[in-house]
Amino acid sequence: MYQRILIATDGSALSKKAVSSGIALAAITAAQIVAIKVIPHYPVSYSDGGVAVCEQDVAKTEKQWAEAAQTVVDGVKAEAEASGVKAKAVIIESDFIAEAIIAAAKNHNCDLIVMASHGRRGIKHLLLGGETQHVLTHSHVPVLVLK
Repeated sequence: MYQRILIATDGSALSKKAVSSGIALAAITAAQIVAIKVIPHYPVSYSDGGVAVCEQDVAKTEKQWAEAAQTVVDGVKAEAEASGVKAKAVIIESDFIAEAIIAAAKNHNCDLIVMASHGRRGIKHLLLGGETQHVLTHSHVPVLVLK
């Protein structure tokens, strides 16, 4: 049925439920997992929501984000492998999270995207997250949304 499943995670509790379900589906279908976490660049202009900080602080913050992201995807990989599922951990740096997820699914030849229904990005995304909505409406790969 599925050969390669992309699991997008942000490390949240809801995302962890999607990870567990994606791994279980992969185990049932003998699919491989590509676990990804997309990290944005630090906003450096006021129009991006940033405040004036020095380049060293920006680099330090982005490094911390990358390390935290690596921990998250490595955890997904370990959970998958403990279930007998072959897995790959990928971090993507992009300010366009949904587009990065869609591109990763294409680049890794995934035939399913699994993700949570929403992250925590403001009140306007209470029912269905903006990134999830974008992936659902723009992906040519089927998307399984868990909540």
